[in-house]
Amino acid sequence: MTKAANRIGQIGVNVFLFAISLSCIFPLIWMLYSSLKTSQEFNLNIMSLPSNPQFQNYIDAFKIGKMGTYFWNSAFVSLFTVVFTILFGFFTAYIIARFKFPFRGIIYFMFLTGMLIPIHGLLIPIFVEFKALGLLDKKITLIFPYVAFNLSMAVFLFENFIKTVPIDVEEAACIDGSSSTNTVMRIVFPLCLPVISTAIILFFLGAWNEFPFGLVLIKSPELRTLPIGLTNFNGQYTANYTQMLAAMVIVVLPVVVVYLAFAKKVMQGMTAGAVKG
Repeated sequence: MTKAANRIGQIGVNVFLFAISLSCIFPLIWMLYSSLKTSQEFNLNIMSLPSNPQFQNYIDAFKIGKMGTYFWNSAFVSLFTVVFTILFGFFTAYIIARFKFPFRGIIYFMFLTGMLIPIHGLLIPIFVEFKALGLLDKKITLIFPYVAFNLSMAVFLFENFIKTVPIDVEEAACIDGSSSTNTVMRIVFPLCLPVISTAIILFFLGAWNEFPFGLVLIKSPELRTLPIGLTNFNGQYTANYTQMLAAMVIVVLPVVVVYLAFAKKVMQGMTAGAVKG
């Protein structure tokens, strides 16, 4: 009787987890197949499968909605955000983890405190500051706040992981004649691959999907990013839902690809430094 009850309990848990997983995956599936429907077919039944799948919505999204321009703008901003954040975060974390200097603890605490600041509460001060510095509405405008706000998390992840890397590895490289820069870049940095993988996903996802800063700091249509570009499919009284869904697939697809490419290292990177050897 106990075995039967345990078996029923396991089945119930599996069914519950399957339902939760399906509720997360189905919106993506629905978005994908709905983007292949005509507007008339979508308005008749939003849940039905397309009777004759077609890719005209994607063509219109690129031609009419200018998603190609927005895609490359988002790719440019996201790529440089990830690269600069990882580099600055790694070198800052390495200095904090390996060197003893005055106010080291205070500096590290300030970085940790930075993760608690609601970044969108700083939107107006940043707008005023960028306007005074002449940094509004430029191709590199969004890179500055994105790197700044992600730097605290980067320092936290790298600092914890670097502490787990034995100092003996660096000392052995130094004895073999390796310079400090060479040791850091060719030995320590590659060892941080789990953290780098996690950082790529977190920072790319944040920069790719960010909306408020892109809306306020960028005004030129040719410099807008994908989240802002999605608003082009909303009219004053109507919306072209099938084209919007096609545009949303274009927005989501790179994020899914990046996540699948680095997913195996995510948990290892997030738990890095949690257990000291």
